[in-house]
Amino acid sequence: MNLTMEIPDDVAQRLHEAGGDLPRRALEALVAEEYRQGHLTKPDLRRVLGFETSDQIDSFLRAHEVWIDYTLEDLERERAGLRRLGL
Repeated sequence: MNLTMEIPDDVAQRLHEAGGDLPRRALEALVAEEYRQGHLTKPDLRRVLGFETSDQIDSFLRAHEVWIDYTLEDLERERAGLRRLGL
């Protein structure tokens, strides 16, 4: 899908000067917010943004201040798994 946005030329110019690739920045802002809202998954992010590794996705999320919900139950589940592995 192609998406077209109408932005006044002077505003677009200022935004471009502030950070370069405006279409990419708009795409990243959109998918970061949709991920935050629970509408996209990490595999979706990988496909949309063209990332190859989980590290790229995690770096992207940190850069956009999208924090992954990590509960005490998640920690306990991981600790139990590590204990089962003898670690």
